[in-house]
Amino acid sequence: MSVVLPGATLGVLGGGQLGRMFVHAAQTMGYFTAVLDPDADSPAGRVSHHHIHTDYTDVDGLARLAGLADAVTTEFENVPAPSLAHLATARPVSPGADAVAIAQDRIREKSHFVRCGVECAPYAVIETDEQLAAVADELLPGILKTARLGYDGKGQRRVATRAELQAAWHDAGDVPCVLEQLLPLDFECSVIVARGEDGQMVNFPVQRNLHRDGILAVTEVHPHNMPESTARRAVAAARSIADGLAYVGVLCVEFFVLGDGRLVVNEMAPRPHNSGHWTVDASDVSQFELQVRTLAGLPLNPPRQHSVAIMLNLLGDLWFVDGETPQEPRWADVLALPGTHLHLYGKTEARRGRKMGHLNITGDGIETVRSTADFAAALLGLAIPLSE
Repeated sequence: MSVVLPGATLGVLGGGQLGRMFVHAAQTMGYFTAVLDPDADSPAGRVSHHHIHTDYTDVDGLARLAGLADAVTTEFENVPAPSLAHLATARPVSPGADAVAIAQDRIREKSHFVRCGVECAPYAVIETDEQLAAVADELLPGILKTARLGYDGKGQRRVATRAELQAAWHDAGDVPCVLEQLLPLDFECSVIVARGEDGQMVNFPVQRNLHRDGILAVTEVHPHNMPESTARRAVAAARSIADGLAYVGVLCVEFFVLGDGRLVVNEMAPRPHNSGHWTVDASDVSQFELQVRTLAGLPLNPPRQHSVAIMLNLLGDLWFVDGETPQEPRWADVLALPGTHLHLYGKTEARRGRKMGHLNITGDGIETVRSTADFAAALLGLAIPLSE
């Protein structure tokens, strides 16, 4: 791959907040940017040099993007993989269509994890009534997940009995699904790696995550957020998964850590990830700069965390803590706290459950940072304890 130097144009399929932060990183490094997104008011499109307002499958729109951009990436995994493949006939594209297609399908994704020697939760594929009837008893209670288009807890349902399983599958429309055995979790974590076309790979420290209702709520990153052996195994597994894909780009791999210390892979995201947002303020290189570097074929320097960090996810619910009329949260009071860094995504309407931004809190020690995060959460009406 030839190096794409600053002054060129980098394209991104998808105009959400991840695309917006990619655009900011690319522009900081001296690149022009082009965004393709069907939303005329998309967060990334509003800050990009070029915004192609069209559907991801529009051939003319893809041709316009290829004409503007010297290389193209994606900001979320549900961009149609065929569109990436189409663009790749004209321009370098990373991550590639094959890797994204695997991440879009839980069945293929789990098969890939198995091939890479990474342990998954015990599971069964359900695509037919016969497979439904053949589900092993030990997989219940479990979580039924649609094979495609599930994220942030969508397309998932807990089932305890065969009757509940059958009803859940039929309610999902009898689409291909995966049933995962419900496991006794201690905590969740994730690893973000960046891999170049030459196979060079770097990673951030392992991130400890807390979810609420299937959506990431809190990420903590500091030297003692989990046993060192667990962190080493998570990094090794994430690197194996990326190598197995011959991946180019930024990849996040999410894991469950069980009560007995076992590490079980949950899923992967072929893009920067919410749990890596802390890197903008607490690392010498962010996940978005690494996305630029992998896309442009630039060297990958191992990132160095310089501050303890906690990230709080900010949903639209915060605008409604005092009733049904939206009110701006207490940003001034929050930003008066030491080490706070507010990132809002430029979305014009706050809605419950909608990701509106995040708050990074940085400092020298975890106790100080955690105390500040608790105070900030209280000011915002954010009912999130920083531990389970």
